[in-house]
Amino acid sequence: MPSRCLDSTMVRIGCLTLALFASAISLAANLRAEESSLLPDEQKWIEQFESARVAGIAKATPSTVMVFVPGGGGGGSGVLISPDGYALTNFHVSSPAGTYMRCGLSDGKVYDAVVVGIDPVGDLALIQLLGRDDFSTAEFVPSRSVQVGDWCFAIGNPFLLATNLQPTVTAGIISGVRRYQYPSGTLLEYGNCFQTDASINPGNSGGPLYDNDGDLIGIIGRASFEKRGRVNVGVGYAISGDQAQNFLGCLHSGRIVDHATLGATVGTDEDGSVRVTNILSSSDAYRRGLRYGDEILEIDGQVIQTANDVQNILATFPASWRIPITYRQEGTSVETLVRLASVHRGSELLEKMKSALPPPPPAPPKPPTPSDPEGDAPGDLESDDETSPDGSDKAKPNDPKPLMKDAAGEPIPAMAVKQIKIREGYGNYYYNELHQTKFIERLRRQFKDVEANDSVWKIRGKTVPVVDGQEASDFLITIGDGQFKFKIGDDLQQLSRGDELLQVVDEQRDAGILACLNALQRMLTLGPRQFGDTYYWGTMPLSGQRPLRDTVVGVHSDLETRFLHHPQSERLEVIESIAGNDTDPAELWFAAEDDALPSTLQLRYGLTTVLNLQITDWSTAPANQPQVPVDGDAS
Repeated sequence: MPSRCLDSTMVRIGCLTLALFASAISLAANLRAEESSLLPDEQKWIEQFESARVAGIAKATPSTVMVFVPGGGGGGSGVLISPDGYALTNFHVSSPAGTYMRCGLSDGKVYDAVVVGIDPVGDLALIQLLGRDDFSTAEFVPSRSVQVGDWCFAIGNPFLLATNLQPTVTAGIISGVRRYQYPSGTLLEYGNCFQTDASINPGNSGGPLYDNDGDLIGIIGRASFEKRGRVNVGVGYAISGDQAQNFLGCLHSGRIVDHATLGATVGTDEDGSVRVTNILSSSDAYRRGLRYGDEILEIDGQVIQTANDVQNILATFPASWRIPITYRQEGTSVETLVRLASVHRGSELLEKMKSALPPPPPAPPKPPTPSDPEGDAPGDLESDDETSPDGSDKAKPNDPKPLMKDAAGEPIPAMAVKQIKIREGYGNYYYNELHQTKFIERLRRQFKDVEANDSVWKIRGKTVPVVDGQEASDFLITIGDGQFKFKIGDDLQQLSRGDELLQVVDEQRDAGILACLNALQRMLTLGPRQFGDTYYWGTMPLSGQRPLRDTVVGVHSDLETRFLHHPQSERLEVIESIAGNDTDPAELWFAAEDDALPSTLQLRYGLTTVLNLQITDWSTAPANQPQVPVDGDAS
């Protein structure tokens, strides 16, 4: 190039640089001028807003968890929700680690952590950090209070950058609410979630999305990367706090949790209404009167405007929940309660989950030892859970305790091993056993006056009319020692075999009360280990009402029984005996004053009360001994 041309080019570049520099100076001067032109109140508001944001971040950071898979095979983020170390993250974050992982906090410390329970459909996992009971925690805000335009920020471990245990903070706004993300060939379904433009990248998964005050909006889960590569494009999604709290009780159970379905499909009519296009006759929705062509108006108090809203809202509930639904049929609005069925049947969820799991991270090779030429110690197993068919532990005093290994093939620390128990259908059965123990302790505490083994219950009192024209009568219930009797006045219903309890529930007879009371007596006498197939289910609403009740399920002789306890009073409120999925269960409701035995019993099927009993005496008599007739008792 001729020197004159080169000189001319350099002159033009120099001029452009000077022009840009002058523009920058001018812009800075204008900003200073605008700042100086702010009114004192405006300047004060900006300072307060910035101070609040800094304070919110400082408040939120200690509860943010940085998750690391042993061996460097992955990781992500999480958020602490209780002082004893329980934290929420994503299923797709915890799954490569199996049952054990390492978690860092902004205090600069790394903690052992174990998986508690998992929700592979909703992409949630509950883990517990070990070693402390005074962790900093985040507080949920009601999801319905979150609005488009609200400020928010994400704190987490994008690209696993937080190896110094100082998380990354990104800020933005809530870009959308009530978003729905289809599974797209996987199990993961995001319903009623939040959309944000805060920078979310791989590694932010499972971490918290906070509001400007440092309170928890939701759990970050996924982003719309599409063809742009796995980098942020300003469209990220967070599982709502309401959904996370709906599933929290089930996650505490240690189970692998399924989601709910209405048992019906819907579509948008020409007039814009949302109507039923198909419905299973075996569904509870059908039993509650919902039919083809009916218009869905509300689900759990949330207005339905589009067909997508139905799935969007249902995706936030665990299976078996009973929720309020409003629909319009032939011009008449109907408000009812519907038990939601499971999306998956039997072991279907477990099979789908296994196929969706990522491959485990490669374990580094270990040098062989003289006693272990192949590098693996004899007896290395995935679990130390040895159980007999009845669920009790097998004693093997002479067998060495199997060695549990992490995802990298290294031994899991003893502190964590103590809190891991593998069983099919569970993320960690150890936590289910904890809740079973709490359940039987409070149940026996409530019924301590009639808990004696090998005894017969005698429950007496008067019936309370449930329909007009019905008269009150004396009643006597006899349960125990193979006796199942229910006498009202001169009418005696007597079952000769235990399997007849299933039949009376299936036929929705008032003798179904015997099935519920027999299950109660059996549980008190034998406990959950010997009752049958017993497990802590989690929490669910009672007749669609909160607070959520602790629920234990026991199955014996094909009859499924659910025990629902109030979380604060810890008293048994309802026993449900279920003969099958296509009939209403027998619901026995208890009421009592203070810590006394129940004073009333009420039996319901569906929404219909069939018995209302006022108890005057609940006593026990020894089994296998002649019973002295009392007040007409001909037993």
